[in-house]
Order: sequence, then C-alpha cells, then structure tokens
Amino acid sequence: MERIDFEKDIELDKKDALIIVDMQNDFIPGGSLAVEEGDLIIYGINQLAKLLKKKKATIVLTQDWHPKNHLSFASNHPGKNPGDEFMSEDGAIGPVLWPDHCVQGTKGAEFHKEVKTKLADKIIQKGMNPNVDSYSGFQDNDKKSKTGLKKYLDSKKIKHIFVCGLALDYCCYYTAMDGFDFGYEVFFLVNLTRGVDLPVGNVENALNNLKNTGIKFAKIESFIQ
Repeated sequence: MERIDFEKDIELDKKDALIIVDMQNDFIPGGSLAVEEGDLIIYGINQLAKLLKKKKATIVLTQDWHPKNHLSFASNHPGKNPGDEFMSEDGAIGPVLWPDHCVQGTKGAEFHKEVKTKLADKIIQKGMNPNVDSYSGFQDNDKKSKTGLKKYLDSKKIKHIFVCGLALDYCCYYTAMDGFDFGYEVFFLVNLTRGVDLPVGNVENALNNLKNTGIKFAKIESFIQ
C-alpha cells in the first residue's frame, strides 16, 4: 500500500452521514469471528459520532443479522472449516467460509455494550437471506436485494458518507465501494477500522482498491471540531 493521504479541514453538516459498520460482539475480541484490536476503535467511533451529532449529521449503525442456516457458515458445509476458501456457483457466497456469527437474537449479534447506540438515527440490518452473503450495508452481494440504507440516506438528502467499523476488508470495504457507486462522496475512516486479512493480503488489496476508485481517507483529526 502506498502512503495514505488524509483529507484535512472537513466541515460537517446535515448532508453528512456516519456509517458505523457491524460493531457487534461476535466481531470484537472474545467473539466467534473476532477482529484483532476491534475493541480499540470503539472510543474513537463514539467521539466521532458525538461530533457528527453536534453538527446535525446522520448516524447509521449496520448490523449483521444472520439466520442459523446461513450458507456463509462453514458449519453448513460438511467437511469445511472456517477460513476455507469457497465460492458458490452463482458467486453469492464467498470468497471464504466463516464461523457461525451474528446469529439473529444471540448475544454475539448484539452491539458491543460500549458502542453508544443511542446516538444512532437508524439501524440497518443485513444478511438475512441464508443463500447470499451481505457484506455491504447497502445491498446483498448479488446486488439484487437492497437493505434500505440508500433509500434512507436519500430521504435525508445525504451527499457525503463516512465509513468506519468492522471489518476493514469486508463489510466496511463493500459499504464504501457501494456508496461510491451510488453517487455519494465517500470517506473511509481507516484508523477507525480493523481488518481480518483473509485471505492474506486482503487488507492491502482493499485499501489500494478504495484509493484507486477515488474514495478519500479521513481520520478524527481531519474534521473541523
């Protein structure tokens, strides 16, 4: 990855939205699909959410919300293990299989207790179709089923989105890329994400793709307080 250039002097207003991706117990250390250091970004996300709230911006939480029989789970493929490379014929599941995680109604699917969920204006759930992965906060991986996020942001006349949360190279990455494709100016808060890096090199590839697409990078210091 080449050097990341962070934006400066970003002035927030009501046309901005913070998308906080999947800050759920199963993705935090101790969870079934823990992202290393995933807990270390919670404080910064909360601080940024408070700033956006003060500036009348919109805050959205996404929440993985899988049925037990979701085909992205290795447990639903006899002989397969979490982390195994796998791609369904239609491309809707893959490129790897996961441990059971964020199963509807379980403790692992709940937001981490330190995440200030009361600051959120909206919660968008995703991953309910057992036959399709749903990394992006906007739509399933088959790009057919929408989550309602775009409709909600458009109803608020949002122009710019800021993406943070877990995990960098999957749900944050796909949310940012879809946001760009849907016409928003997208800022990726790389310091407020952590990656799983499966397969190895995935984080670097994701960051390079974001940069080459035209997505901008920001951090807490990028914003005018």
